[in-house]
Amino acid sequence: MKLLIGGYTKKNATGIYQLPLIKSDNSLQLGEAQEIIRIGGPTYFVQDNDLIFSINNTGNQGGISSFKLSNNNYLAQDSYLTTGSSPAYIGINRKQKLLYTANYHTAVLAVFSYEANGQIKLLDSIKHTADTLGPCPEQADGPHPHFFDQTPQGNLVSCDLGNDCVDFYSFEHNHLNHLAKYQNEAGFGSRHIVFNKDGNYFYVVGELSSKVNVVHFDEQNWTFTNIATYSTIPEDFTAHNGAAAIRISNDGKFVYVSNRGHDSITVFAVKNDHTLELRQTVSTFGEFPRDFNWDNEQKFVVVANQNTDNATLYTRDGNSGCLTPIQKNISVPEGTCVLFCN
Repeated sequence: MKLLIGGYTKKNATGIYQLPLIKSDNSLQLGEAQEIIRIGGPTYFVQDNDLIFSINNTGNQGGISSFKLSNNNYLAQDSYLTTGSSPAYIGINRKQKLLYTANYHTAVLAVFSYEANGQIKLLDSIKHTADTLGPCPEQADGPHPHFFDQTPQGNLVSCDLGNDCVDFYSFEHNHLNHLAKYQNEAGFGSRHIVFNKDGNYFYVVGELSSKVNVVHFDEQNWTFTNIATYSTIPEDFTAHNGAAAIRISNDGKFVYVSNRGHDSITVFAVKNDHTLELRQTVSTFGEFPRDFNWDNEQKFVVVANQNTDNATLYTRDGNSGCLTPIQKNISVPEGTCVLFCN
């Protein structure tokens, strides 16, 4: 098990960094970050065994690139780059060997296939249109898909910050087909989404509203019921905040959201009726936490603070869901993506 953190490369960062995990009994400490892949702007990346697929921003081009581990070194394998901005998100289907990207700036969703040697091939893409743009300044210039990945039943789902919506697609015979849309409230800023274990509820986080919306849905008939909406920040916090990552524990009992501005992780307990109850709001001990993640057993959580070039390590209590910081000020530059991997 190892920890990888990547992000922007606008200041001192040069790519993806590996931080050694130093374990003793039930404790864990992170060692010094070392660059393992030199690449421009790896703001999101995924892994399949010895392969890493990363967002790549190089000069006037953006896209994705693959790297393969060989003799303890990651070697560049293939890239798919086009003129313009790079995607904001990359998802992976390891069983079918597919990659999914969402481009915030160009509004393009894309599906790629990949081979065991890291070769990447574009299969299909679709561009969002400005159908339901929200009222916020960040939404005025058009649609902004920020997430594209699988649903519980193997369809695809995107979150569009510009259009305040969640769109669902099928992908058959290498072709994307729009199936349904769930509309969030105006100005919500739909960013990322997670599903419960049974696949009949989802929790979508709004970046612009700093809220989580709980929705019951039927993936066979494409019906949606808006259940409840919760703030991710305290009522008395009036400064700017942008909600970012959302994750749900494997047992489905807890939902976690990072807050950029309030600089915290908010922990919700999932009640029996799938509504949420605030359990904890804990500092990230740095500024602008875009992403956080946990190890396979979900005993440890790491959050990366983009603006202060540091990360924080927590233990996670599986019974209460609460996080306890055990290591602060871990030096890592411009981190926006955190991944525990084999």
